Amino acid sequence: MSWYSLLQPDHIYTFLLLFVRLSTLFVFMPFFNHMSISPQIKAAFAFYLTLVLFPVVPVTPEPENYAMLFAAILSEAIMGLIAGVVLNIVFGILSYAGEQIAFVMGFSLASVIDPQSQAQSPLVSQFLLVLAMVILLAFNGHHIMLIWMVDAIRQAPLGGFILSEEIFNYVMSAMGHLFVMGFSLAFPIIALSLLSDIIFGMLMKTMPQFNLLVVGFPIKIALSMAVWIAVLGTMMLIFKEEFLEAMRVLGLWIG
Repeated sequence: MSWYSLLQPDHIYTFLLLFVRLSTLFVFMPFFNHMSISPQIKAAFAFYLTLVLFPVVPVTPEPENYAMLFAAILSEAIMGLIAGVVLNIVFGILSYAGEQIAFVMGFSLASVIDPQSQAQSPLVSQFLLVLAMVILLAFNGHHIMLIWMVDAIRQAPLGGFILSEEIFNYVMSAMGHLFVMGFSLAFPIIALSLLSDIIFGMLMKTMPQFNLLVVGFPIKIALSMAVWIAVLGTMMLIFKEEFLEAMRVLGLWIG
């Protein structure tokens, strides 16, 4: 391929759509869209991958008008958005579980600013999200996402992504799955909290001098922490399985 052929309208159009696809994926997909990574680095990485992957991308014919060009760019942006939503739902499971755990442990007021969403988030949720990001790097989840990007470029035509009813229904069901799985992850701590409340209530009936605020809450927090530490490994294992399942579904969409 000569340098002159790269200046043809078809090749320029293909290069533009490829850069838009990679840029939107880095904007919406977890880990790559983290606020600690500067936009300049994200743009430079997207441009570098565009240069590397451009030779393996089938040439896309030049659009007939600007409306078709805008539709193709919008299609690539929607593809990146949908992929980001599907993967961020997996992290949302841990965030929701952390909110439930913080509530039953009495840590709901211990909130910090989430650097990613710029919103108040319980400290427990922040801990789970940071740990999940470490686990993601440990099993090379970022490599899996990059491999998916390459496969999507090879198999899905540029500018041809269509938001089908199947994809829309899966995203809706995944949102419901978020609350079910989040509650399931927090259920051991919630159940223990309910059991301890029943026991403390019985103690206060039999011994009115029992001070719940002084004695009960520290015991409840200690028991909840012990159960949380015991199930933390299982929570991260479920996170890994949910992430791999989300990547498998995204792979089926481009297959």
